[in-house]
Amino acid sequence: MNTTTQRDLNNAMGSMYAAVLFLSIQNASAVQPVVDVERTVFYRERAAGMYSALPYAFAQILVEIPYIFSQTIVYSVIVYAMIGFDWTVAKFCWYVFFQFCSLLYMTYYGMMTVAITPNANIAAIIAASFYGIFNLFSGFIIPRPRIPVWWRWYYWGNPLAWTIYGMVASQFGDFDDVLTSEETVKGYLDRYYGYKHSFLGPVAGVHVGLILFFGFIFAYCIRAFNFQKR
Repeated sequence: MNTTTQRDLNNAMGSMYAAVLFLSIQNASAVQPVVDVERTVFYRERAAGMYSALPYAFAQILVEIPYIFSQTIVYSVIVYAMIGFDWTVAKFCWYVFFQFCSLLYMTYYGMMTVAITPNANIAAIIAASFYGIFNLFSGFIIPRPRIPVWWRWYYWGNPLAWTIYGMVASQFGDFDDVLTSEETVKGYLDRYYGYKHSFLGPVAGVHVGLILFFGFIFAYCIRAFNFQKR
């Protein structure tokens, strides 16, 4: 794709940002009523001695993986080709990895909010209260170097910020093309957004940690909390 101007680069980044934000929130919201209904069945079967909490939670966590992986592959192939990213194995795999992880941890985030609340309506309110903050501190609307230092901690604690970091750095962080502003793509991303290609390893590790974190909280809350009404 063309990366001769800052506008071209920001347009490509905007597509990543919008897709990550929209699809992630959609996945988190769509899974909440499903988990809420299934939890009612779980309460009944656990009372009958048929279900155990941790295997049930583990099964719910695992069953989401093939659906989300299929969603990721279909979306990534279409969008990757339409935008015109570099068709290299490494870059495409990084794109699929970060897209898959973002959809997966946000799905687990939606499941977690149901597990810690009595019903899907309250879970939707709790989850939605963080969506705006996730958006604001994603690092695209306000780049990390321009976020006040006393708020920068929330950038590092924002799951979507890590995904956008990983997608942008993996696609453009190693480009030495010179922009019309006489600055390289790599230099511009480092200066303006604080994105470094060499930081991809830790970013990928954080994504795995986010998946495990939200999945663990969901499983623990399913086991520890009981909102059943007798």
